[in-house]
Amino acid sequence: MSDPLSLPSVVLVTGTGTEVGKTITTAALVAVIRARGTEPCVVKVAQTGVAADEDGDLQTVCRLAGEVPTAEFVRLPDPLAPDTAARRAGVSIPPIALHARRIGELAEDHPIVLVEGSGGLLVRLDERGGTLADLGTALRYKGVSAGVLLVASAGLGTLNSAALTAEALKARGLPLIGVIIGDWPADPGLAEQCNVEDLPRVTGSRLLGRIPMGAGALPTRDFVASAPSWLDFA
Repeated sequence: MSDPLSLPSVVLVTGTGTEVGKTITTAALVAVIRARGTEPCVVKVAQTGVAADEDGDLQTVCRLAGEVPTAEFVRLPDPLAPDTAARRAGVSIPPIALHARRIGELAEDHPIVLVEGSGGLLVRLDERGGTLADLGTALRYKGVSAGVLLVASAGLGTLNSAALTAEALKARGLPLIGVIIGDWPADPGLAEQCNVEDLPRVTGSRLLGRIPMGAGALPTRDFVASAPSWLDFA
């Protein structure tokens, strides 16, 4: 299946680090995809730092964009990389190959699957050192159309992290769909303004939008109505 936005069947949402706005960006993607007539599914491979009875990232996506099909594969209480959190909890977590199989099955039933990673591209998601990059490779090996969307911080220091991520993707033959700034300030400074021009240059990919700071506090109606103005997939 394909989506009218010309996105691949599976979009892996990663970041230049933690707290850069991946979850809010994922919610905005849901709103934009729905506005164009497609119902996506959202996957969280590994949710960390949240207790069993607490809301995680998928609940945030649904609160902002409205209810959407979701799947959470792993939940761990410590706010750490998934392999570290699992080790501390004394539990075993599934390997990347199993995640790829489950996501591939979801892609058969949904026109587009958004997969939110944990932190950056090379954060370890299983006990064998498998990463979101390895998940993308596994999906493509299975014949699933997959690409990566990079959520970048707006400020100083983001160019290096974005360039390293783009280089790691290129080395693995994984397509970088584009870059979205996940924390655009109301009053951008010199670094933020320059990064709008420089992020595409250092990553070799388009800047697809800017999510304003505070967007995660909007009510659902306002968030859904505003999301198309933040993202540009023309």
